[in-house]
Amino acid sequence: MSRFPTLLAAVGLSHVADQMALAALPLCAVLALGAGPGLTGALVAAQGAAWLLVSLPAGVVVDRGSKRRLIVGAQVAAALACALAALAASQGAGPLLGFASFVGTGGTVVLALAALALVPHLVPAGELPKANARLELARAGAALAAPVLAGFLAERANPALGFAVAALAAALAALVAARLPEGVAQAAPARPPVTRAIREGADFALRHPLLRGIVLCAVFWNFAFFALLAVAVPFALERIGLDAARTGLMQGGYGVGLILGALVAPGLLARVAPRSILIAGPVLSTLAAALLWTAPRGGGFAAGAAAYFLIGFGPMLWLICQTSIRQLVTPAALLGRVAALIQVAIYGVRPLGALAGGTLAAVAGLDAAVTLVIVAFALSALVPLVSALGQLRSMPAASPA
Repeated sequence: MSRFPTLLAAVGLSHVADQMALAALPLCAVLALGAGPGLTGALVAAQGAAWLLVSLPAGVVVDRGSKRRLIVGAQVAAALACALAALAASQGAGPLLGFASFVGTGGTVVLALAALALVPHLVPAGELPKANARLELARAGAALAAPVLAGFLAERANPALGFAVAALAAALAALVAARLPEGVAQAAPARPPVTRAIREGADFALRHPLLRGIVLCAVFWNFAFFALLAVAVPFALERIGLDAARTGLMQGGYGVGLILGALVAPGLLARVAPRSILIAGPVLSTLAAALLWTAPRGGGFAAGAAAYFLIGFGPMLWLICQTSIRQLVTPAALLGRVAALIQVAIYGVRPLGALAGGTLAAVAGLDAAVTLVIVAFALSALVPLVSALGQLRSMPAASPA
C-alpha cells in the first residue's frame, strides 16, 4: 500500500469538500438567499443531479484516461466551483449557486469513479477490503464533522464560508492527487463510441451474477433508505415524541454505525465468508426499520438510536465487501463504467424512495410509511438470499487485466 496513503489523503480531502458543500447549500439557501422549501429543494436537486447526469460519461472517461489527471482536474474544477458558490451565495445569486453546486458535485463524481478504479492498481487483491474500509472511514468522518462545522460557520459568521472551506479542501485534494501514479488506461485503438462504451459496461454488470445481485440489492436498499429519510424526522417528533435535539441525537447513531462498521470490516472480512456479510447488511437494515417501528410502542429514544446505528453499521460492512468484489471481478478496462452504472441505479432510485415514503405518510400515516421502509429493506435482504451473492464462500479471484 505504499502509494495508497496518497490516494487516501486525496479522497479524504475530497470528502471534506463534498460534505461541506452538501451541508452549506441549504444553509446558504435559507440564510443568505431567504429561500423557502421550494427553492431550497430545487438547489439541492441541482447539486445531486450530477450523480445522475455525470456518472455514465465520466465512467467512460475514467476507463480511457489517466486516473491521476482526472482526479486532479476534477478537484481543481470542484475547488473553483465551490469558490464560485461562495460568491454566488454572498451576492444572493440563486441560479449561479445551483450551477456551481452542480459542477462541484460533478468533480466528486469523477473522483469517486477514478479512485475506485485506481485502488486495484495500488494494493494487492488481498488488501482490497482494508483499503476500501479506510476510504469509507474517511467519508464517514467527513459526513459527521462537516454539518457541525458548516452550522458553526453559518451561526457565528457567514453561511457562505462553508463553501470557502470546501474550495480549500478540494484544492488541497488536487495538490495531493498530483503525486498519484497515472493508473492503467485503455489503449486508444480499442476505444468504441461513448454510447457503445456505456452499453459495454452495463452489459457486463447485468450479465455477471455477482454484479447483478449487487445492483438489485443496492436499488432496493436505497429506495428504502430514502423513503426513511423522508419520514424519519416527523416520525420521531410525532410518533416517538422526541424534541428536535433528541431527534438529531437519535439520527447521530447512523454516523456512529458507519464509523464502527468501517473500522471492523477488514477484520470481519478476513474471518467471515463474504456471503454472510452480504446477507447481514440488508438483514440488519430490515431489523433496524422494524425496531424503529416499535419505538413509539415502548422503545422510545433508545430504540430509535439503535435502529439508526444498525442502518449505518450493517450496510457499511456490505458496502466495503461489495466494492471489493466489484474491483476483483471487473476487468480494469471496465471498472469506471461498471461503477458508473451502479451509481446511476442508486441515485436514480433515491428520489423515488423519498417520494414514495412522503406520499404514503401523507395519505396513510407515518406508521404505514415506516412499514413500506421495512418491506423495501426486506426485499434488499431477499436478493443476496436468492442470488449468487448468497453462495459466495470466499472472495472471487481477480479478473484478468
